[in-house]
Amino acid sequence: MTADTIVNPRTPVAPRRKGVNLEKWGWLFMRGSGVLLVVLIFGHLFVNLMLGKGVLGLDFAFVAGKYATPFWQWWDVIMLWLALIHGTNGMRTIVNDYVTHNGPRRVLIWALWLVAAFLILLGTLVVFTFDPCIPPVPDALAGICPA
Repeated sequence: MTADTIVNPRTPVAPRRKGVNLEKWGWLFMRGSGVLLVVLIFGHLFVNLMLGKGVLGLDFAFVAGKYATPFWQWWDVIMLWLALIHGTNGMRTIVNDYVTHNGPRRVLIWALWLVAAFLILLGTLVVFTFDPCIPPVPDALAGICPA
């Protein structure tokens, strides 16, 4: 091939690797989770800010009432999981684009996923173990919590 020959753009630069293409699945996850997050976040905002008393109705009793039903627990947990994984995957892409050395890149990516896993675990525990009746009980919950 001479210097004045243009290579066909569809010619593979390197042989294709066998196995799962994680970049492709990460790309597909970002698109799917993005669409689902739009629905979850706008549903969350609509229920919390538009229904009832709006912003004035947001207090501890409102959250306790929402987390008393499994539907809202799962809604918020799915939103939490998707948002954290989506954001971490986006940060991983940025690290891959701008960090040129393999050592620091690996350290940063591991740190991102460890922090995301910790926040997912902590947030899930908070949602599913939320107990509004731990003393002192607010006046708004006095009728709900056993004495």
